[in-house]
Amino acid sequence: MPSSTVRAFVDPDEYFAGIRNLQIEGVVLQRGEFHAESTIIDLPRVLMCRFDENLPRIMKVTPSGRRAGILFATNPDQRAVLMNGAEISQGQIARAELHSEWYLRSSAPCEWGTMSLAPEDLAAAGETIIGRGLAPPNFAHGVTPSPVALSRLRKLHGAAGYLAKTAPDILAKPEVARAVDQALVEAMVFCLAHTGSAVVSNAQRHHARIMARLEAALTANPEEPLYMAELSAQIGVSYWTLRDCCLEYLGMSPKRYLWLRRMNLARRALRSANAEKTTVTEIASDYGFWELGRFSVAYRSLFGESPSMALRRPP
Repeated sequence: MPSSTVRAFVDPDEYFAGIRNLQIEGVVLQRGEFHAESTIIDLPRVLMCRFDENLPRIMKVTPSGRRAGILFATNPDQRAVLMNGAEISQGQIARAELHSEWYLRSSAPCEWGTMSLAPEDLAAAGETIIGRGLAPPNFAHGVTPSPVALSRLRKLHGAAGYLAKTAPDILAKPEVARAVDQALVEAMVFCLAHTGSAVVSNAQRHHARIMARLEAALTANPEEPLYMAELSAQIGVSYWTLRDCCLEYLGMSPKRYLWLRRMNLARRALRSANAEKTTVTEIASDYGFWELGRFSVAYRSLFGESPSMALRRPP
């Protein structure tokens, strides 16, 4: 049944967890009060989403494997985002892999949208509309549709998002939802019609494998602090090679990425702990922060509040 949901968020973890069809681990990169809004629309074939974020962040995205999707800037005047380290310009859309993880990084506030449908529906729509089936890529990348096709996709996507906010009861009517679904699928197929296949170099594939091994090591130790020497040994590459990959994909060194990860783990622990049974010192030391004064200053700088305030918040 057609449906739509519009939600506002002030907690980044709740926001990342609320993005449908994708498992996301996100890290906010700039101090400030986080604000985000999501609009999610379920149509007969299309799952359509619109997002508006006020702070730069990195998202590691694990797809469900059930839907073929694209993403693009809904505000053509904003700074470009980067997928797997490659800039997705305002005249492009990004094609996501069906099964492999990928990274999406912003350097400023951003507004972006997604569309996805089952792979068999995408293939059938391609056959019907342009005379050939369309398949999901085996490597996430940006493609450049015709300006006319991209402009139409943005307008239709924006109009559906406007209906979800202002008249969700109209969008929930089956015939309206069917008409919007048909128009969006057609626009998506026309955007993909003449983009061709991406040429992926051996270096790109090698870096993708290294990043996958990095995330596997982090996943195997989800609540533990990790350090460079042991991480490089687990991944099987030198620090310099890992550094080059992280700079490309994440825009930062692996040391900085691990530090941010530990800070976010400490934040989650502080905000879920019982203040009567634990202390900031205990939680900070659990995540490898032994210079408590520096930890407190860095925590306040990153999250805008002191560790003790975070601990006293209701879980």
